[in-house]
Amino acid sequence: MINSPPVTVFSLPDADPQPGLVLNTDCELLLVNRAAGELTHRNSLTDTLDLLPVNTCALVMSALNQNRAIENVEARIGGTILLWTFIPDPEAGQILIRGRDATEEVRIHDEATRSSRLYRLITENTTDLISRHAPDGRFIDATPASWRLLGYWPEELRGKSLEGIFKGHSVAQKLTETRNRLRDDGYATMTVDILHRDGTRRWFEIASRAIRETYTGAVIEVVSVSRDITGRVESEESNRRLADELAHAARLATLGELASSIAHEMNQPLATIVNFAGASQRYLKNAQTNPECLNRVDDGLQKIVHHANRASEVIKRLRAFLRKGQKRTGPVSLNDVVANVTRLCQWEAEKNGVRITQRLARCAPVITADPVLLEQVLINLIRNGIEANVEACDQLAGDAVSSVVISSCVNDAGETLIQVTDQGPGLDDQGIRQMFQPFYTSKPQGLGLGLSMSRSIIEGFGGFLDAIPARSGGLSLICRFPPATCTKPTTARRTETHPDD
Repeated sequence: MINSPPVTVFSLPDADPQPGLVLNTDCELLLVNRAAGELTHRNSLTDTLDLLPVNTCALVMSALNQNRAIENVEARIGGTILLWTFIPDPEAGQILIRGRDATEEVRIHDEATRSSRLYRLITENTTDLISRHAPDGRFIDATPASWRLLGYWPEELRGKSLEGIFKGHSVAQKLTETRNRLRDDGYATMTVDILHRDGTRRWFEIASRAIRETYTGAVIEVVSVSRDITGRVESEESNRRLADELAHAARLATLGELASSIAHEMNQPLATIVNFAGASQRYLKNAQTNPECLNRVDDGLQKIVHHANRASEVIKRLRAFLRKGQKRTGPVSLNDVVANVTRLCQWEAEKNGVRITQRLARCAPVITADPVLLEQVLINLIRNGIEANVEACDQLAGDAVSSVVISSCVNDAGETLIQVTDQGPGLDDQGIRQMFQPFYTSKPQGLGLGLSMSRSIIEGFGGFLDAIPARSGGLSLICRFPPATCTKPTTARRTETHPDD
């Protein structure tokens, strides 16, 4: 007796690449196509029904009872994801189940879902403002951080211009410059101070990237990330104020240590004024009998005025050195600064038996700096040189006069150099590396702030302070400044001051 295949109302051609099965109301398999059989064999399944979802019988009854197709029912077989569609025929009591391999589709959908979830997580919780803009700057969209940073919800920003939201000093000019850079380079950053909606001042650092049209290259959209750096800016301003306070305190300490030198410089014009005043009084007493004495009185008064002005300049120079306030950067004649500093350090050098020698550039270099802070640096360097020379003389137990040489020059690269060279014991490589570190000192009473502060000041002028071993065996401290200009050429000056002058 030959068993004939069951009669079905559905046909399953073997040429169909997608798996197909026909079941009856009892979930019994009536028909299966070649694709379903191959899939069963490939996955080492004993029963073709194992390809179907675990709730297949319930789905069959639902489809038949409701007389409707049930689509996209997922079943996972190993690494393959199948989506099945149940198509009922209630009159025949049969159901066609067709499947398709949706592994790649589901994987892409899952990745997109995860990416979307991650994107929402980032955009909704980031502390930075991420925003999209039209080429003219109008807001297209923004993240919720806009409320905290600007005082506007994203819905309020859409369609508004940047100039209408970012209000502050020079904001319009900076926005114009940024648009030009985006057009030319495709990327731009700017730092602006703006007013928050509540009226408080905020500092923002904004990085923007242009999105271009594929064929024309025109900017069609701009994506920006804005970060509130108000805390950082306020911290930097506070640090600058503290640095200014520290520099001012250092100048006060330096003035106290140079008191003898200042007294010596003031004593000379004052003593001269007293001498000429006394002489003028004597000539006035004899003026009635000898009219020529009036000429001597006039000459004496002129000299008194000259030396009084000299004393006044000393006071002005000291007041300028001690002034407290913002840096006043401008063109500075380097040779004049070196001469002023040498006079301030002269008495201390003489007291310690040290000669200060100036070797100044033929052209008078002009650099951009604050003259008071530059004088403070050079005083520190010269006094360090004097102390090094004294230390070397103590070690040698001799009375020989040593020298500290301060020189200025312009090198082949156009850089301006100030070099202070002593004849002290010098330092090894390790000592040179450590000498500019804050609070590092080899002196018993030292604080270790002078050279560290001096390097910071020189770097603030765009230069650099470094040290190298000197040929004399001591140390050379070199201030290097960017290329500068020279005023009228002069003859190179070499000035020496001796302890017994």
